[in-house]
Amino acid sequence: MKQPTLPLNGACRCGRVKIRISAPPLLTMACHCTGCQRMSASAYSLSAAIPSEGFAVTAGEPVVAGASREAGHHFCPDCMTWMFTRPAGMDFFVNVRPTMLDDTGWFRPFIETYTSEKLTFAATGAVHSYEKFPPMEDYETLVAAYAARAA
Repeated sequence: MKQPTLPLNGACRCGRVKIRISAPPLLTMACHCTGCQRMSASAYSLSAAIPSEGFAVTAGEPVVAGASREAGHHFCPDCMTWMFTRPAGMDFFVNVRPTMLDDTGWFRPFIETYTSEKLTFAATGAVHSYEKFPPMEDYETLVAAYAARAA
């Protein structure tokens, strides 16, 4: 598994909101839930969990939108690109949509979630699969396994 060359820069579709990542991901994911399918207009959404201190909005002002404000989905107010998620109560990371980044060649989902809602043709190549989300007690082990694999 390839590590990204940092920092990574990215932007929304119209380029008005720009982001920078300066820390390696804690974990990479694909989510098959129907909410993510609808928000991404695809078979699943992709995320890279970035430590909060390694993430910055460098231009523009994203807005919180979507079905649930608590979910913390951030969008460009102009092109409405779903760029990142800051889940309420989870201030230590930001789930960045890796397709917003200028360099995506390093990205591979390590885990996939909500396979219970997966479209029959969708395949991610993820190492670990979960019918819903992993149990909270599994995350420490998953983060360590991801770091070991990326080293």
